[in-house]
Amino acid sequence: MAELAGQMVGSLEAVLGVPVPLRIQAWDGSIAGPPGAPTLVLRSRRAVRRLVWQPGELGLARAYVAGDIEIASDTDLYEVLSAVAQYAERPEIRQLKLGLGDAVGKGRELLRTALRIGALGLQPTPPPEEARAVRGRLHSRSRDRAAISHHYDVGNDFYGLVLGPSMVYSCAYWEPGAKSLEAAQEAKLDLICRKLGLRPGMRLLDVGCGWGSLLIHAATHYGVEAVGVSISAEQVALARRRVADAGLADRVEVRLQDYREIPDGPFDAISSVGMAEHVGSVQYLTYASVLHGLLAPGGRLLNHQISRRPLPSGEHYELSPFIRRYVFPDGELAPVGSTVSLLEEAGFEVRDVESLREHYALTLREWVANLEANWGQAVRQVGRGRARVWRLYMAASALAFEENRIGVNQVLAVRTPADGSSGLPATREQWLARPQRPELHLAGGRPGAGSGGAADTDLGDRPSVR
Repeated sequence: MAELAGQMVGSLEAVLGVPVPLRIQAWDGSIAGPPGAPTLVLRSRRAVRRLVWQPGELGLARAYVAGDIEIASDTDLYEVLSAVAQYAERPEIRQLKLGLGDAVGKGRELLRTALRIGALGLQPTPPPEEARAVRGRLHSRSRDRAAISHHYDVGNDFYGLVLGPSMVYSCAYWEPGAKSLEAAQEAKLDLICRKLGLRPGMRLLDVGCGWGSLLIHAATHYGVEAVGVSISAEQVALARRRVADAGLADRVEVRLQDYREIPDGPFDAISSVGMAEHVGSVQYLTYASVLHGLLAPGGRLLNHQISRRPLPSGEHYELSPFIRRYVFPDGELAPVGSTVSLLEEAGFEVRDVESLREHYALTLREWVANLEANWGQAVRQVGRGRARVWRLYMAASALAFEENRIGVNQVLAVRTPADGSSGLPATREQWLARPQRPELHLAGGRPGAGSGGAADTDLGDRPSVR
């Protein structure tokens, strides 16, 4: 019998009509495929069985997470993912529907090959890292809590390995000469504070506050009083400890609370960083309207959100099956234009949109490097399957940002009062200017009128709601 790898590659190319983009090493040691291409190692017949039952992205992801597929030791993960992504976009591949449900045509040839190599059988059980189907009405409070818990409540120590000391889970801001991920993350936090025009005594709401890094930065360097909300129990527990350790417990409050339950507006400024992706298109206008209602007239919203490319007319959007099953259940991306329109419909005046797409690609590569450098410890903390999910998700996302398949944008909006005064200085350079004395270090005390920091810059005439 011919070598297994040659049979599989030959069958695929005969069916698809185009060369496969990878070399395949089968469990018998045989190798076939284009010379010099990245190499995938199929460790057992179960890898093929997963692809027979679930052709495409989900079958490949299940096989990788379960360890049925490996990346060859001399192969770069990014090269594999880039080759697969480009292959999947070919018209010949996009039009195919293959698998056990295809009783005629091309699918039959693949099934015959699977039968010859002994790869047919019952459908393998999905890896345990795959999310159970979330129940209840889409984006109800209970269903949102379950979806958020799947992604965020996997262990703060694990996130620490991936994110580094900054504990910031959104793209960094890579200014010229940035020497580290931590420095780039601090620059991003400061950029948000400057866009919001924060100054001592103002009241900040951070929706989806993560582990509290923005709250701590804003209170320490800009003298604000801040409230952060999250529906991840593990995030809130660590954020509270970090706030207490920073000596800011008298001015920063972290709540285990849904954004729809916040009773104590108005706030002078609101940040929403990496939160809106969980809201969904059906709920987004409600989300924007809630934030508009929580913001004082003249207050600013900074919405930092991943976006997708618009689809051709009539084409239906679906989140990647791997991301939906393993990473962000019920997550959803929208084009930046749709986000801007909904914010305006909710009553905001959009004043600025900045793309940080390349910044997120750099950040994700840093996170992947952190995970790989701490691989043994990560596996001990969350298991090999979960660590593989994260490696695959972050590396694939880095490429998606680099190749402009997804983007990320900061949208600055204002709840402009009836008299039309936005409160922003006349030029973008003015409201992005760094404070003259940003180091307030006011832990343990409240800022006074002469505290310095952001109050010394031209931030517009914006009295605090306090």
